[in-house]
Amino acid sequence: MVDFTLTKEDKKLLEMIRFLGEKYMRPLGIEYDKKGEPIPPDHEFFKFLAQIGYQERVAGMGRELEDSGKTGGERTSARRAVLIGEETSYWDRGVAVALPGPGLAGPPLSILGTPEQKEKYLSIFKDRENPHWGAFAMTEPGAGSDVARIKTRCVKKNGKWIINGQKAFCSNADRADFIVVWATVDPKIGRAGHRAFVVEKGTPGLILTKIEKKMGLSAYSSCSLTLEDCEVPEENLLGGEKVYEEKTGFKSAMKSFNATRPTIAAMAIGIARAAYDWVQDFIKQNYIISRPIPRYQKINENIAKVRRYIEVGRMLCWKAAWMADKGMENIVEASQAKAFCPAVAQEAVSLCLDVMQDAGIQNDNYVEKLYRDVKALDIVEGTGQIQRVIIARRLFGLPSEDS
Repeated sequence: MVDFTLTKEDKKLLEMIRFLGEKYMRPLGIEYDKKGEPIPPDHEFFKFLAQIGYQERVAGMGRELEDSGKTGGERTSARRAVLIGEETSYWDRGVAVALPGPGLAGPPLSILGTPEQKEKYLSIFKDRENPHWGAFAMTEPGAGSDVARIKTRCVKKNGKWIINGQKAFCSNADRADFIVVWATVDPKIGRAGHRAFVVEKGTPGLILTKIEKKMGLSAYSSCSLTLEDCEVPEENLLGGEKVYEEKTGFKSAMKSFNATRPTIAAMAIGIARAAYDWVQDFIKQNYIISRPIPRYQKINENIAKVRRYIEVGRMLCWKAAWMADKGMENIVEASQAKAFCPAVAQEAVSLCLDVMQDAGIQNDNYVEKLYRDVKALDIVEGTGQIQRVIIARRLFGLPSEDS
């Protein structure tokens, strides 16, 4: 049975996020949406987060956590990530991604990294003076959801790895202390050729080529990268040679996706919640719902539908995350959460706009911003279409393209 119990640490973390969200995150999200640019890395809010230990708590998500026998010492990383993902995105998803911490680099480091690599790269988040970021680079201009088709090459030479290729839509890469970069020794052999590297900031050949302009989620940076004869030390091969000799490297990458996809799905639910609460206040100020007018009945139906979406989506996220923490295979459940939640969150925000009518589509209205923000959740970490293909293959035993 799925455990929905919140630990004391979870409750404290949520309280802190709610305080930060109301005071800082939502105002900053609105401000930088209007500016159309990312929050700068030296912003006082990020320094404040470092001082109160926020990034240290987030970096600890990938470790073994205990709470007075509640979890029995089992992993709670995926469940905590789902909690954080929903609550921070409720306040502002763009700011949520911009927050200091390991980001999407955290799960592969935790799942695949050696003890030495985890200590080296996660310990930087203990810094109480300065904010730090990690980043994750898998997507390429010609390989998005189909991650098995990446073409960035890696060649071992004289005890070092030489990486050449391009990466796209890499969150926070412009400010990251390190980036987990995926490459292949041979594109022809598909997943068997994949390797993951920790590429540190300032490494020669690691070039930031562009910070993308997006229709929403302006508060964080989405970057394009080029790697030109980028030399990486042998010890920066994530997990070491053995995991790739045993052909577990790509499987570990997929485990990290199956741990993070419920979090992305939960972020969509957070946005749907924000729209739901915002339109509730709008209705109280503009309608007398108790009046027997057919239009008001339709408003009631739409709002009830949004509430159902939120509850069902949250359950899917929690189940997939709980299975990840238990070490259970959760490919179908993670894909179900990722396929369902962004799609229904888009519909939920759209229904809220319908309720608000002309007022909803004004660009100084928060729900209009949410409408632009939510679309990205259907794309990142594997599109909804790809998730449905994965679900079908698993449920019906269909072969994958490279089987």
